[in-house]
Amino acid sequence: MIPPRFWWPPLLLAVAWLQEIADQLLFGGRWNLAMVPGGPISGVFTAPFSHSGFGPLISNSLWFLPLSWLVLLRGRRAYLAVWIGVYATAIPVWLLWPVGSHGLSGVIYGLLGFLLWIGWLEKRLSTLALSLFCLWSYGGLLPALLPFLSPAGVSWIGHLSGFLGGLLAAAWMRRDLDTGSTLRP
Repeated sequence: MIPPRFWWPPLLLAVAWLQEIADQLLFGGRWNLAMVPGGPISGVFTAPFSHSGFGPLISNSLWFLPLSWLVLLRGRRAYLAVWIGVYATAIPVWLLWPVGSHGLSGVIYGLLGFLLWIGWLEKRLSTLALSLFCLWSYGGLLPALLPFLSPAGVSWIGHLSGFLGGLLAAAWMRRDLDTGSTLRP
């Protein structure tokens, strides 16, 4: 039987798909829930579920599900830590960055950052193997963290802030391990 937590990513993805379907059918692609400079803070929380069309949403869906499930192998707390880390690092971008952004890619980079960093922090064979697997499988995403290697129109700052959120989440989960807290709910 599949643990209930493994249904979270498809449910979260369904929210993004429903938003995009409604956006395209009812608003002609103009209903974006992006975080914009000077906009409401709610944009920070809605931005991952808003996309600029089906192309970016399909691409993000293909990365989001497997990376989410890999983090969920560590438990619900690890997955929640990544989301909190991504949101925490998005707030300075919302406050200080002159351009808005949206899409699941920030969360994707947060998941990747977590998976790459947790193995090196814990130095256990199983988590090191997971980190190396993710580096080998998903390392091709890393150049989009840099502005000069990111495609035009893609929010490299959203990628970078999400990645940093994932690193923060890994450090937090590592701290829990050091203090004796259980990583598995």
